[in-house]
Amino acid sequence: MLDQLKRMAVLAAVVRHGSFAAAARQLRTSTSAVSQQVRALEQDMGVTLLHRTTRKLSLTPAGERFHAGCAAMWAAAEQAQQELAQLRDAPEGELRVAMTVGFARIAGPALAPLLRSHPGLRLHLQVEDGLTDLVAHRVDLALRFGRLPDSAWVAQRIGQLRVGVYAAPSYLARTRIPLDAAGLQAADWLLLQDGTDTPRRVQVRSAAGPRELMIQPRYTSNNQLSLQQLCEAGYGLAMLGDEDVAEAVAAGRLLKLQTDFDLPELPIWALAPQRDTQPAKVRHAVAALKSYLNGAGA
Repeated sequence: MLDQLKRMAVLAAVVRHGSFAAAARQLRTSTSAVSQQVRALEQDMGVTLLHRTTRKLSLTPAGERFHAGCAAMWAAAEQAQQELAQLRDAPEGELRVAMTVGFARIAGPALAPLLRSHPGLRLHLQVEDGLTDLVAHRVDLALRFGRLPDSAWVAQRIGQLRVGVYAAPSYLARTRIPLDAAGLQAADWLLLQDGTDTPRRVQVRSAAGPRELMIQPRYTSNNQLSLQQLCEAGYGLAMLGDEDVAEAVAAGRLLKLQTDFDLPELPIWALAPQRDTQPAKVRHAVAALKSYLNGAGA
């Protein structure tokens, strides 16, 4: 069948270009090879498809009817190639992005220019702080921060998240905790769930050099927004993104603790499935997010 389809394509090229020689140039092969393919097709079909003279080629009545199917096949192949090239070069179709709740604040303004420029592009956001089955949800792009688990997906760093230790004024007034390492380690902590009950090791930077805090969370959640809400309600301390809590700080619901150490910035990663070539919608989305996170928009 594959040989037959190839010969049908050769016949369509001969008719389109008007000669064996012209078809051979277009197909980047020899004139004799083109002639042999057409003759083999005639032998397989048991009919003569071309009238051959020294001056020109013309289709027989049977050839005219058969050529219509060959030309349609050729046109369908060209259309498929054009559509594939468009998918490769122009972002369109549905872009499925998985992200944590905190990133949802960024996604809208970061991707808005891309969506406005390409009306054929649709967006689906898969928003949850727990682990997402990226394959089952047919995710094109996942946004993550911090350390990444082992994965076959390709990770690209697109920005960084500034993080601080925050608490509600009511919690600080009630507990009067010291702001040194020992005092903070004994505080009530709210942390994202990691599936274990063991204390967390948190690497920090201080004037004396790198240090490590051992934190035993009292409250955990699989949702970053719920941790912020508990923090605002005075439950304890939380490590939160500066941009995420800017409005709560401005409103006086949260305070950033002035500790003798700094939390390291967390890298923000864009993860995409392992492919030889990423689709245009993924490449353009990564570029838009990276530009937003590293520009004035972030």
